[in-house]
Amino acid sequence: MKLLNTLTRRKEEFVPLEAGKVKMYACGPTVYNFIHIGNARPICVFDTLRRYLEYRGYDVTFVQNFTDIDDKLIKKANEEGITVKEVAERYIGEYLTDTEGLGIRPANIHPKATENIDTILDMVKALVDKGYAYDREGSVYFRTRKFPGYGKLSHQPLDELEAGARIDVSEAKEEPLDFVLWKAAKPGEPSWPSPWGEGRPGWHIECSAMNLRHLGKTIDIHCGGQDLIFPHHENEIAQSECCNGTEYVRYWLHNGYINVDNRKMSKSEGNFFTVRDVAEKFGYEPIKFMMLQAHYRNPINYSLEVIEQCKAALERLHTCRDNLDFQMKNAASEPTEGEAAFREMVDQQVAKFIEVMDDDLNTADGIAALFDLARGINTFTTQPRSKEALEYGAAKFDELCNVLGLLYNRKGQTLDSEIEALIEKRQQARKEKNFKLADEIRDQLAAQGILLKDTPQGVQWSRKS
Repeated sequence: MKLLNTLTRRKEEFVPLEAGKVKMYACGPTVYNFIHIGNARPICVFDTLRRYLEYRGYDVTFVQNFTDIDDKLIKKANEEGITVKEVAERYIGEYLTDTEGLGIRPANIHPKATENIDTILDMVKALVDKGYAYDREGSVYFRTRKFPGYGKLSHQPLDELEAGARIDVSEAKEEPLDFVLWKAAKPGEPSWPSPWGEGRPGWHIECSAMNLRHLGKTIDIHCGGQDLIFPHHENEIAQSECCNGTEYVRYWLHNGYINVDNRKMSKSEGNFFTVRDVAEKFGYEPIKFMMLQAHYRNPINYSLEVIEQCKAALERLHTCRDNLDFQMKNAASEPTEGEAAFREMVDQQVAKFIEVMDDDLNTADGIAALFDLARGINTFTTQPRSKEALEYGAAKFDELCNVLGLLYNRKGQTLDSEIEALIEKRQQARKEKNFKLADEIRDQLAAQGILLKDTPQGVQWSRKS
C-alpha cells in the first residue's frame, strides 16, 4: 500500500513501525457547535482509511480527540450562561449523533484536552527545561527558531512563515512566529494550576500530549484537513520532536477542501451548511458517499445537484443488494450455466478494488469497482441462480461496502401481516385473471409506499426511498 506523505510530498510504501500494527491519530472537532460538511470530510475519509487498513489485516489503534477547552467554547458558555463543560458535553453528544448517522465507527480512544492536563504540563515543563520554551507573564511560548526543522511539513522557509505571522500586542513573545503552549488565566475562565501560575493549554500542545499518552513518542499516521498543515501540525511536530527527541509521525495525510456551489464555504458568504442541515433534507448516507466519490486529496464541490446524484447512485447500490436478497430466497436448486464466470468476475472486481485502494486510498476508483461489481451482479441475476453463487456475490459485495462504510443503513425489510396478505391476494387475483382487482391492490400498496415488481421468480417488493 502506498500513501502520499505530506512531509515528503511523495507516495511512499506504507511500512508501520511494528509489523501488523498501526498507530493512527486524527484531529477531532472543537466541540462548541454542530459539525459542518467541511468537518465531515476528514471524519469520513479517515474512517475509511482505518477500515481499509483493518481489511488488509492490520491491527489499528485509532485515536481522535475532542478539544473541550478553547476560546470558542468559553465565548459560547458566556453567551448562554452555562459552563464550558456543559457546552462541550452537549456538542460531543451532537457530534456522536452525526457521526453515527454517517456510519462512522467510534475511535478506539476519544480523549479530551481537559483529561490530559498532567501530560500537557509535563511536556511544557520539559520544553522549558530544555530551552525550547519560555515563560512570559504566566504564559509559556515555544521558540520556533530553536527548532531547525520548523516549516518542513508546510515546505516553507522559516523567514517566509515569520513574515506572514501576526503578533498580538498583549503577547510578550520573543519572535512573531513563537506560539503559545500554556495560556495565563484570564478572570472568569476555566484554569488549572501550573509552575507558571493558573492557566490552560494552548491548542497545539493538546494533540502532542494525547499522542504521547495514548500512542507513544512516534506514531505511524497522523491525518486531518489541509487547513491544519500550518500552523497546527507544523507546531505539533516542533514541540513533540523537541520534547521527545525522536521522529513524531511517519506518514502525514491531509484531505482537500470542500467548496459550496464552486465557492469557498463561509458564514459570511451565506453558504455554510452543517451536517445536520443537509442530513435532514437528504439523509446522512448521501453525505458519506459525496465525501468518498472523489480522491481525498482533491477538492470537492457541494451543491444540490451533487447531493441528489449521490443519493441516486446509492439507490442503485441498494437496489442491487435487495435484488440479491430476493434471488437468494428464490434460488435454483442446482448450479446454473455461467456461475464459474460469475465468480471470476466477482474476484476480478475485488482485486481491482484492492489495487486502487492500495494506491493512496483511491476511494473514487474503489467506488467505480463496486459499481462494476453491481452491474455484473445485476446481469447475472436476470435468471434463477444457485444459492451458493448468489451468496458468494453478496458476501463480496458486502465486503467492499463495509470497507467504504456504505449501505450501513440497510436493514432486513419486513412486511406486516396485512401487507403480506394483500400481496398474496393480488397474486391470487392474477392467477384468476382478475386484473382489475390486482391493479387496485398494487395501487393500494403503492399508496402505502410499497412498490411491487413482477419477475419470473415471483413478486419482488421494495419501499419508496
